[in-house]
Amino acid sequence: MLDLSIVIVNYNTRDLLRDCLRSLFTSEGDFTYQVTVVDNHSQDGSAAIVRREFPQVYLLENPENVGYAQANNQGLKSRKARYYLLLNTDTVLPPEALSGMLSFMEEHPGAGIAGPKLVRADGGLDLACRRSFPTPEVSFYRLSGLSRLFPRSKRFGRYNLTYLDPDQVAEVDSVVGAFMMIRGETLEEVGHLDEEFFLYGEDLDFAYRAKKVGWKVYYNPQVEVLHYKRRSTSQNRKRARYEFYRSMCLFYRKHYAKTTPLWLHWLVMAGILLLGGPAMLQEVLRSPGDSKQVREVAP
Repeated sequence: MLDLSIVIVNYNTRDLLRDCLRSLFTSEGDFTYQVTVVDNHSQDGSAAIVRREFPQVYLLENPENVGYAQANNQGLKSRKARYYLLLNTDTVLPPEALSGMLSFMEEHPGAGIAGPKLVRADGGLDLACRRSFPTPEVSFYRLSGLSRLFPRSKRFGRYNLTYLDPDQVAEVDSVVGAFMMIRGETLEEVGHLDEEFFLYGEDLDFAYRAKKVGWKVYYNPQVEVLHYKRRSTSQNRKRARYEFYRSMCLFYRKHYAKTTPLWLHWLVMAGILLLGGPAMLQEVLRSPGDSKQVREVAP
């Protein structure tokens, strides 16, 4: 069986995709891997450069932009492997990154998901590479600004775990989908990504479901990967902002709304509406049990 199946979803990020693929094919180590690029109907010639410059890549071309979760699922279903890697086009990997993460997973058999230390172009830590679940309490600290005012606090700094040493291995709630390694058995048990999440939140949701059935999630800073954060979503910042808060709303409704007191529920909804803008009004007014928006994903 293939050791590692790598899935990259692309939408109009041709140059980033080229750099990412070039870094992947300098990988070192004794393992087998296959790269699948799922192109969401890019108009910048992305698919053409994959065909021309990377013929070893398995290319799937969608006739429309079906979103990040659905496109990743297409890639995940295309190959059987011991491990899977969801990877963003705006990452550049050092040669030892893949072998390092695979070794980490082998050394931690209880790990269903793991991610490396992601470093931004300016050298700073990408805070999203290790996170807590956005419970109503954690979300309040984030939305109110308390997490930024008190980043070293174990209470207020939980959103991005800013109180942790960035160079220490840690068990966390979630890592980010920009580089998310998944054990094959975990994917079989948990199922695929929830396609109701169009652009954000699918990684948190997957990690939540994995932990719910007993798998652990690890942040592994022994491997460091460059992440040109937000380069892939800079083409339409207004849409990206909307999808971020829509995903926050969807995650909350799916996992927390039923157990949240009514007064706190509407406080959370008000915060999402305030920050997400008028376009969020329809999402906020949905009933918590709306099956069109909240559904479980079967394996």
